[in-house]
Amino acid sequence: MDDTKDLFGQAATRIEDIEERAPRPRRPAPASPTNSSAESDYSAADIEVLEGLEPVRRRPGMYIGGTDEKALHHLFAEVIDNSMDEAVAGHATFIEVYLEKDGYLTVNDNGRGIPVDPHPKFKDKSALEVIMTTLHSGGKFDSKVYETSGGLHGVGVSVVNALSESLEVEVARGKRLYRQTFSRGKPTSALVAVGEVHNRRGTRTRFRPDPDIFGKSAHFKPSRIFAMARSKAYLFGGVKIRWNCDAELLEGDANTPAEAEFHFPGGLKDYLADALTGENLVTSQIFSGRTDKQSGHGAAEWAVAWFPGDGYVRSYCNTVPTPDGGTHEQGLRTALLRGLKAYAELTGNKRAAAITAEDVMTSCAAMLSVFVREPEFVGQTKDRLASGEATRIVEKAIGDPFDHWLAASPQEATRLLDWVIERAEERLRRRQEKEVSRKTAVRKLRLPGKLADCSQSAAQGSEIFIVEGDSAGGSAKQARSRASQAVLPLRGKILNVANAGREKLAQNQQLADLMQALGVGTRNNYRNDDLRYDKVIIMTDADVDGAHIASLLITFFYREMPEMIRSGHLFLAVPPLYRISQGGKTLYARDDAHKDELLQKEFTGKGKIEIGRFKGLGEMLPSQLKETTMDPAKRMLLRVDIIDGEIELTRDTVEQLMGNKPEERFRFIQDNAAFAEELDI
Repeated sequence: MDDTKDLFGQAATRIEDIEERAPRPRRPAPASPTNSSAESDYSAADIEVLEGLEPVRRRPGMYIGGTDEKALHHLFAEVIDNSMDEAVAGHATFIEVYLEKDGYLTVNDNGRGIPVDPHPKFKDKSALEVIMTTLHSGGKFDSKVYETSGGLHGVGVSVVNALSESLEVEVARGKRLYRQTFSRGKPTSALVAVGEVHNRRGTRTRFRPDPDIFGKSAHFKPSRIFAMARSKAYLFGGVKIRWNCDAELLEGDANTPAEAEFHFPGGLKDYLADALTGENLVTSQIFSGRTDKQSGHGAAEWAVAWFPGDGYVRSYCNTVPTPDGGTHEQGLRTALLRGLKAYAELTGNKRAAAITAEDVMTSCAAMLSVFVREPEFVGQTKDRLASGEATRIVEKAIGDPFDHWLAASPQEATRLLDWVIERAEERLRRRQEKEVSRKTAVRKLRLPGKLADCSQSAAQGSEIFIVEGDSAGGSAKQARSRASQAVLPLRGKILNVANAGREKLAQNQQLADLMQALGVGTRNNYRNDDLRYDKVIIMTDADVDGAHIASLLITFFYREMPEMIRSGHLFLAVPPLYRISQGGKTLYARDDAHKDELLQKEFTGKGKIEIGRFKGLGEMLPSQLKETTMDPAKRMLLRVDIIDGEIELTRDTVEQLMGNKPEERFRFIQDNAAFAEELDI
């Protein structure tokens, strides 16, 4: 250690020597205060101290996000949140909302009522006046008063008071009624004891927003206030919310009633069922549930469904909407993804390995409400939850119930898993096509190396033969017309896309070569005008293996490029299985039945009949292949088509015969065994 110190000391000495030898730049002398007129203009008199609620009126955006329509309606949210906190705490059973034609909005509850006794710190003011006129005051800093609440910073109702032209508070407490009025954050009357009341308790707040802040034309929209009040009732089944609106405000609005009462014991499940009315759900039941307080840390309620549309999540914390999501939504995504992957592992579905939370949520409609002690939000408007504890609460609350829900209905669980896997495969396909399009945008299209392309550039009149194996490809390349016929050999049996994951499809080189040769995208990105050939012809051996390869190719085109089939571009070649010769006469037979027919009708003379069976296209001479299968003047093609009236039957048949459920194929064999015997198969 001493040696190290010596080294550092020597280095420091050398640096000091260098600095002493180097010329030092001259620094300008600091200007004298007496010589600067700008500084003399800035003095202690320019320092403002904003007191009371003046900061809110100067910078309302810091407290409610701005002065637009959304911020205006946020005032209502701050007031009704206080009433909802009373209801969730078990002290209120109803809330009344009344919108008047003169712009006043009233929120009334039957809770405990704001305290009206003198505040111990401000003895000349009541607790009510302190709450209404002082930032960061309230009863929600200590969890003894509210175990969970939407108000955290003690600024909500005081901000409403600061930004209101007129505000009146009535408190019914201890069988007495008290009233105090305010304007723009300042009291306009003292707290007055109005008299005795025997059938009333709680807090009534009536206010009108300040036009100096929000503009003279700004006013509450009945439909928006109605929807906000209704959503609050869904979040807590123990409260009834009564809605009243002056009829003159509803002219031209047929969807908003003048009076209504909201009470939803089913909570978020009722909310989601109402929102998804008319939608075809992937599962017949909505996954929903709720938990009680977990060891005093929090609780959660949820409702989740999947449907063929754009997904969304509406989340809340302590009944406060969080449109920008947050940690509680992260817990929901994690729990759902983990549950589906666990079910896939249980059932042996390996295709689920590629799914992500994005795939689970892309067509998921979810409602989520959490109750957390002392939550942390991003900003005073509480649009995003930041409490890490909320993630753990939601994961723990949803995890086991989701596992049980999946296990209770295996058929629906499998349908949901297949649905999510399709979303994952679609995502991977879009990513692959995006990468291909990005590559082709900066360089010319590189065709697969084994493709023998035709010389003409126009698609009209051109053909591509998809053949099995290099041997057949060699014969086909010699037999083709180079001007209009292209040949692409494939190696053996291709991937069965009906039971393979999207990730496997993306990694399959043969299918990548095929898609590149055709020049079109797949599924929603298929572009018929970009198809490089007029006819796409599947040419395989005339045996069982050849039929299987043809079936795999047709399945690929049906799943990935159905529009190409509907447009009449897909064909099957019909190569011969037999060569029949007698003397100088030679004919070719497609199958056994055709062979018997030719023997009976065409070979009736004398002479030895020679019958040769082709082992495959690769065994045929190029001249034979051209004469029987590739020459447009002599060949026969079968066009593949999707019958419009049997779309569902076609889809179900492909899934049954080519999908990943062997029990479906076994059932098909059993159902059609008699038919196979009749054909002597």
